[in-house]
Amino acid sequence: MSADHTYDLTTLAARAGEEARPAGSVALAEPIYQSTVYAFPDLDTLDRAMSGEQPAAFYYRNGTPNAATLERALAVLEGTEAALAAGSGMAAISAALLGVLKAGDHVVADSRLYGVSYALLAEEFPRLGIDVTFVDACDHAEVEAAFRETTRVLHVESLTNPLLTVPDVPALAALAHARGALLSVDNTFASPAMFRPAQHGADLVTHSVSKYLSGHSNAFGGVACGRADVIAAARTRLLRLGGTISAFDAWMTMQGLKTLGLRMRAHSGNAQAVADVLANHPRVRAVYHPGLSDHPQFHLAMDLYPQGFGGMLSTEIEDAAGFVKALAGRIPLAPSLADVMTTISWPWGTSHRALPEAERRRLGITPDLLRLSIGIEDIGDLLADFESALDG
Repeated sequence: MSADHTYDLTTLAARAGEEARPAGSVALAEPIYQSTVYAFPDLDTLDRAMSGEQPAAFYYRNGTPNAATLERALAVLEGTEAALAAGSGMAAISAALLGVLKAGDHVVADSRLYGVSYALLAEEFPRLGIDVTFVDACDHAEVEAAFRETTRVLHVESLTNPLLTVPDVPALAALAHARGALLSVDNTFASPAMFRPAQHGADLVTHSVSKYLSGHSNAFGGVACGRADVIAAARTRLLRLGGTISAFDAWMTMQGLKTLGLRMRAHSGNAQAVADVLANHPRVRAVYHPGLSDHPQFHLAMDLYPQGFGGMLSTEIEDAAGFVKALAGRIPLAPSLADVMTTISWPWGTSHRALPEAERRRLGITPDLLRLSIGIEDIGDLLADFESALDG
């Protein structure tokens, strides 16, 4: 790609990562490099590979050519110096945070995190001697009051799971940096097509690649993006903990990544249309979507997300169980998100099940809350499905 031209993300997604392949007649689609080990012609060449002086694949746990392609692509899309592919989103978050934390350090984190992220910070980190304070990341006075001399990281989600709260990433970055801490942002719900946290001051950006980056519910992994030194430290932790992404999952993610820009436009437009319809239906008690004017961070969201908000929204509906049954055969109940096909999830019993009931209710997660992952289907068909289920 030309260095003197700024490309749109849609173009970057289609091309990024592949440009480092050898010149000449090569396969247009990258092969899957399934070998677990590589041979070297002499000791000097092996030594240069092991030291990183001349990067080369040598052992599967240390990374494959497919993982390297994915890392190059995500660094380009998120606009960071480097990226690290991992075996899951949680492996990426764990490695990224443990790369910059040690016993005695302190973390400030948004209380609205994905349930397993919350459990990692609340239960596992204290066992390692790392203290964690949970706050409302939208209350900057509360965030600042939680900082200590030992605070090293502030961790938030760009769009929170499942209620789509919108933290002010630029303001939080400034706050963290003023106290000598890093800002870590889980960007899974937004994807770099909708929001690039590093452009707004974030030091670490993480994703579950099984969501929008791959987009078809057929690949599993995670990625962390950031400064080269921060990612190098994360890579060391990942290698020691054994969180390697498989060559096949990295390859499959790259296949989905190429259409990220196109998919996210469709996801975003459809989700906005569904949110508008649900917000005006008498059987719907509440709709959580940043594009609705009554959203508490509506104006901030419009400023930070000019391309849209992705495909996620949540809603509270009278007789949620009956609504799900009415949609059976058309819209699946599935405990994940970001497929090209619309799905429904139940946060109370899936993503946030591990949280104590009182904490779930405090966060606004009730048994009647449904999380909708809006796909790229024809919007007329989608609205007809939802209206039929609501009216029925």
